[in-house]
Amino acid sequence: MTLENDEEMKYDEDEPMDDDASSSSDEESEQEGEEAGGDGKRKVYIPGVSRQLKEGEELEYDPAAYRIFHTFETENPCLSFDVLSDNLGEKREQTPLTCYLVGGTQVEKLNQNQLVVMRLSNMYGIADEQSDDEDEDDEDDEDDEEKEKKQKEKDPILTAAVIKHQGEVNRVKSHSLGPAEVCAVWNSTGKVQIWNLNSAIEKINALEEVKKTVRLDSERPIFSFDGHSAEGFALGWSPLRPGTLASGDNHKKIFLWNMNEGGQWSVNQRPLIGHNDSVEDVQWSNTEESLLVSVSVDRSIRLWDVRAPANQACVCKVENAHESDINVAGWNKHDPLIVTGGDDAVIKVWSLKNIQYGQSVARFKHHKSPITSVEWHPEDTTTFMASGEDNQITFWDLAMETDSGADEDVEGIPPQLLFVHMGLEEIKEVHWHPKINGLALATALNGFHAFRTINI
Repeated sequence: MTLENDEEMKYDEDEPMDDDASSSSDEESEQEGEEAGGDGKRKVYIPGVSRQLKEGEELEYDPAAYRIFHTFETENPCLSFDVLSDNLGEKREQTPLTCYLVGGTQVEKLNQNQLVVMRLSNMYGIADEQSDDEDEDDEDDEDDEEKEKKQKEKDPILTAAVIKHQGEVNRVKSHSLGPAEVCAVWNSTGKVQIWNLNSAIEKINALEEVKKTVRLDSERPIFSFDGHSAEGFALGWSPLRPGTLASGDNHKKIFLWNMNEGGQWSVNQRPLIGHNDSVEDVQWSNTEESLLVSVSVDRSIRLWDVRAPANQACVCKVENAHESDINVAGWNKHDPLIVTGGDDAVIKVWSLKNIQYGQSVARFKHHKSPITSVEWHPEDTTTFMASGEDNQITFWDLAMETDSGADEDVEGIPPQLLFVHMGLEEIKEVHWHPKINGLALATALNGFHAFRTINI
């Protein structure tokens, strides 16, 4: 497993990118500042809007667009992951930063899959690196060995505990139960399992620097449910009721889970039924503990009041909410808003105040391929991010309005689009870190990114 610092990244998109992106083989044009138009003015490069890159051209990462940027890889791609809770403080900004993640692999041979519990530590920011460069300029007499030692002290560190897992991991969701950090896992064998991750976290915290990975082959799930008649991807913990989980499958069913006294798990054998096709995502409300939203391949959004009997629990449905499959949904952390993304490459925002009328309050069509993940910012009530199969991660702010003096070259681009991040291939999930200000994390076929932009 490898963790690289921000200097390793070569393919990221940022705001100050020229419209005429530079050719890696043409150093002279790079030095002169590539031409972007007849007037030579630098212009924003916008994927899907600006011209296609020519042969030999590539987009280059500009550190001026980021506060933090690190890339890292696991032995096998983790196409689902989640952030683990920690006790390192709220609203953290001071570097070096540390965070914990859990991911699940998708390897064709079922017995070769893993849950990977990760600790990312010693993560410095862009400003720290630039400060070091300035210090080196002032210390020319310092020998190379000493400079290398100082640089190594600021290298990011990835340590991991690897747990054997039977079957591909379709979705993993973390949850805190008192002192225990657990995760729910949907796997390709049709089971949903609960795993206690405390031992894995303790092991990686105890690892010496020379050893970066520990294997925990004896770990087993603390509960396993095989009552789904098919595999699935929809999985969500309630943020308001500890130990409450919902899991949805490809056969249209949503099961509700609860942890009872003594740590015993129970699953209501009467599933929520209403969708006409595969349930793709389920999310619990952050403000009303009995309210659940689900989205489906049948293009509908459904709201469920889980206090009611299963056959009466659907309290609202929006048919044809998207023009094709709805893949993902997310609840705003503070306001009664839901964001959804579909195979139609459209992102929509819905208000609970008028969702029953089937009208979204916002619609964004920037991505060129299906939306794979959406998530609201944990603190900023108007900001969310999304990812798509077009290899873009986009940041949005509903509070932004059209600037009458905006450059005509970005005409047609929603003013709410704050930032476009690239460099990952086949992006599957994005998450904000709930305790590190502005830190976004993403997983894809070619690894993970951990980054914070200058405008978040």
